[in-house]
Amino acid sequence: MTTATQVRVPVGDAALDGDLVVPDGAAGIVLFAHGSGSSRHSRRNRMVAEKLNGQGFGTLLVDLLTAEEEEVDRVTAEPRFDIDLLAGRLIGATDWLREQPTTSSLGIGLFGASTGAAGALVAAAERPGEVGAVVSRGGRPDLAGDALPRVRAPTLLIVGGRDPVVLELNRQAQEHLHTENQLVVVPGATHLFEEPGALEVVSSLATEWFSRYLRSEGDGR
Repeated sequence: MTTATQVRVPVGDAALDGDLVVPDGAAGIVLFAHGSGSSRHSRRNRMVAEKLNGQGFGTLLVDLLTAEEEEVDRVTAEPRFDIDLLAGRLIGATDWLREQPTTSSLGIGLFGASTGAAGALVAAAERPGEVGAVVSRGGRPDLAGDALPRVRAPTLLIVGGRDPVVLELNRQAQEHLHTENQLVVVPGATHLFEEPGALEVVSSLATEWFSRYLRSEGDGR
């Protein structure tokens, strides 16, 4: 049985809308950090989340920006590049997951896309005892800056083979990661992984990574 609920996650003076799915006997919980100009309704993230749910992982897709911030973002595109803001929201959501009865004992993973990946890496650096693994899809890990060497969670960087600028930025960021990490290039995929089969590859890679590294209390692994 799987429990799906709409939630409001209090973070500082904001309340973030989210969709929480927790299968019975969940192997872990993955918190999604959406990319530039996106939200918890991102079709691409939801596809990955459904794959994870099918493999026994819980997921939390949450809007990292409030409605007011979304309005500003549509005009200026500034909030989506405010990595400290995104990271702070993810840290708050991570702490919230630790406080909920259904998720308190689950290993926590972060899945970030575009600028959300930078926020995820900063959050992982700030919560080394809580975040067990990070996956970046077409992400901008370079924007995590000085946080990169402090990340302790095993990190998977997934980039499209036809996304050369972001691929180079990922390679540069990878040099600053001092934890276990891997860079996987999906042949023929562009930045949004819209090509047939590309998101399926991303979903499989993410599921394998989280299966390997997330540990929940009492799961015996």
